[in-house]
Amino acid sequence: MSELGFGIDIGGSGIKGAPVDLHHGELAEERFRVPTPQPATPDAVAEVVREVLDHFDWDGRFGCTFPAVVQHGVVRTAANVDQSWIGTDGHALLNKVTERKSLLVNDADAAGVAEVRFGAAKDRDGVVLLTTLGTGIGSALVVDGVLVPNTELGHVELDGHDAESRAADSARDREELSWEDWAQRLTRYYGHLENLFWPDLIVVGGGVSKKADKWLHLVETRCEIVPAVLRNNAGIVGAALQAAHHHHKHH
Repeated sequence: MSELGFGIDIGGSGIKGAPVDLHHGELAEERFRVPTPQPATPDAVAEVVREVLDHFDWDGRFGCTFPAVVQHGVVRTAANVDQSWIGTDGHALLNKVTERKSLLVNDADAAGVAEVRFGAAKDRDGVVLLTTLGTGIGSALVVDGVLVPNTELGHVELDGHDAESRAADSARDREELSWEDWAQRLTRYYGHLENLFWPDLIVVGGGVSKKADKWLHLVETRCEIVPAVLRNNAGIVGAALQAAHHHHKHH
């Protein structure tokens, strides 16, 4: 009998969730998706989270990703959601609206935890750095399996700019960069991160990782750099894992 957890991934366009097999890192059922309410206020989002849990008749604890800095359940930033999230105690809100125990975590952190446990960084010791290249750049820093939360490495300064404004997938799109030109920017970006953290492995996630064969070999790094494995389900799996781990750690 495999142990089940539950993960929900709150994104700018959709809120998706599913029960997760915590031993294999796979979804135990087809995921259920609801469009993110507009405006994406805390109360509106919490109602959808409840709807996703009810869809599966899930009444246990659950983990939830969020596209922001989340410090012990409190949301500190809001790039792609409503500004009213800033300062919101996500745990208190979700616990109340869903009537279940919640754990709210940063979305890139959840993906990083999933990749370390089940994906591209499985069985790798040392310092693993995961970056998701999308509209912005999310990051997760995991050391010997332990997450350093909310690293926000998409916002380091690069050549006088916020790094994600130069190196995210959206910058490639906006400036119509060739794969070669974009890879050159990523080489600069990862070189900067390597000088700061000296990772043993860099894992690249986000939608563009599906096309890694077009550009990843053009990026030069000191350490090994590999595409993420879990792709779209990494957030759901990681959130469920973190919620289960948090529960065991505190009980």
